[in-house]
Amino acid sequence: MAARDKLWIVLLTCLVLAQIVVSLLVPQGAPLTIVSDLIQGTLLLMATAAFVPNSFRSRTPVRRSRGFWILMSLGMLFWLTYQGMWNYFEVLKRQDVPNPFLGDIVLFLHLVPMMAALALLPHLGEDDRDARLRTLDLALLLIWWVFLYVYAVIPWQTVNINELVYSNNFNATYLTEKLVLLLALVTLTYQSQGGWRYFYANLLGASALYASSSYVANYAIAHQTYYSGSIYDIPLMFSMAWLALLGKFAARFQISEPRPSQPFLGIWITRLGMIALFSLPWFALYAQVEQNCPTAVRDFRSTLSLLAMIVMGTLVFLRQKLLGNELGSLLERSRRSFENLKTLQSQLIQSEKLASLGQLVGGAAHEINNPLTAMLGYSDLLSSSALPPSEQAFAERIAAQVRRTRTLVASLLTFVRQSPARLSGIDVNSVVQTALRLLTPQFEAQAVAVQVELGHAIPSVLADSNQLLHVCLHLAGQISNQPQERSVLRVRTWQEGDSVMTEFSRIAVPAESPFHPLQDTHAAKAASLSLGACCRIVQEHGGRILAQSGEGGYLAFRLELPVATKSASQPSFSVRPSHAGAGS
Repeated sequence: MAARDKLWIVLLTCLVLAQIVVSLLVPQGAPLTIVSDLIQGTLLLMATAAFVPNSFRSRTPVRRSRGFWILMSLGMLFWLTYQGMWNYFEVLKRQDVPNPFLGDIVLFLHLVPMMAALALLPHLGEDDRDARLRTLDLALLLIWWVFLYVYAVIPWQTVNINELVYSNNFNATYLTEKLVLLLALVTLTYQSQGGWRYFYANLLGASALYASSSYVANYAIAHQTYYSGSIYDIPLMFSMAWLALLGKFAARFQISEPRPSQPFLGIWITRLGMIALFSLPWFALYAQVEQNCPTAVRDFRSTLSLLAMIVMGTLVFLRQKLLGNELGSLLERSRRSFENLKTLQSQLIQSEKLASLGQLVGGAAHEINNPLTAMLGYSDLLSSSALPPSEQAFAERIAAQVRRTRTLVASLLTFVRQSPARLSGIDVNSVVQTALRLLTPQFEAQAVAVQVELGHAIPSVLADSNQLLHVCLHLAGQISNQPQERSVLRVRTWQEGDSVMTEFSRIAVPAESPFHPLQDTHAAKAASLSLGACCRIVQEHGGRILAQSGEGGYLAFRLELPVATKSASQPSFSVRPSHAGAGS
């Protein structure tokens, strides 16, 4: 323990011991009153000084915890102000405190911020929405407590002065306030855990000691046995010293970590706010039917009830508006979540279909390979036999078509197995030419002419040749399948910065819209399910597919792949990072 903390404890102990000594040894009179008031003022000053530093961000980084300590410090400050007003009369002016006493308002109000601090539930974690609603609930409760004091006490202090009724009503409302505070502390002590439970338990003990000592002091006042500095003030001094120690060493209780929110406490705070609002008409009705009540007091209470209903009703309207906005936002999020769930369900179903189709294609490809192998063997035998040149040419064509079919089957197997790509330096022009040769029968059947513009000295790209061929076949096939009359398929390749560009488009129908990145989620809806797989393949190669759309279902694709670099020290290829941004 630091020397400063030890000095703090010693000073508090000395003050309490001094109060005990003077209460037991000094007779009733001005010296006892002055010493006792100064000791109480010093204890409250130390307690307030102990609570205020806990409001700083360095000690309580959580916002609601800072709000808790700010409200607690405000309550202690009100209590210190009340003691200062009391000392003004008894110490400085050397006269009894008047009754009714204006400082009683401050004494009553000093517990209101403390109850608001407890209603913040600083030991629980809440989101911003809960914090906003809790603030409105706290405002309702604070206004109601102020209304209760003004309704019950102020009329007999200002409208129709009556010391006896004033004292009885003040003691009743103040006792009610202290009982509510104790009940709240009992509930929080039971609901909380860890350091917060230890803190609430100590605060409950200090508050219970203060409430009981105040009740005993009021009893002594009623029987005319109380005077300032009497033995009735000793428990009050202990409660003040307890609060000073609690505020000083609260940071050691490990209360900075809030626990998950508990709906039970938040619901009851909201219900208390609604009960406070619904009680206002009953207060107004009671003011009208109360017998033996002066007319001025009756009118004052009725008007006060009406004004309180207007103010608290406005807060309830704001609260309901906030809840309405939150409900609308929640419904919109639920609608989007439901739509996303339906989309995900359809995607899962489609994925299952594709998986089944992949298994079917894999099995069929293996079965196709067997007759293809036989056909290739027989065609090779025919080519090596003593056939006329014309027949040997036919045999060679059969062998070429069989090899082409085997290549396509191998590509299908590679795609279905989703095996890791074997990356190597690939010439894009060669892949494009191979794809166009394989698609030649399709182009002839669709009466599509092909215009090829291959760039010169285009660097290699790091890719898997089979997968890249699959992508080129599919993109070119998508363009040729567009429902248009006689047109020309244009295929271009060129280098643009650190990327190799390959474009598949039709020149019969120009499009003015720019190219934009094609994402997997939109690709399947834009053309076919295989286009989504192409996007995935290209992304795995560090590139992307750009799309351009126009009137009449016009569609063009641009394949962008990063250039493969080969350093002198490393024989393996690497891929330059492709630049983001839409193509034009």
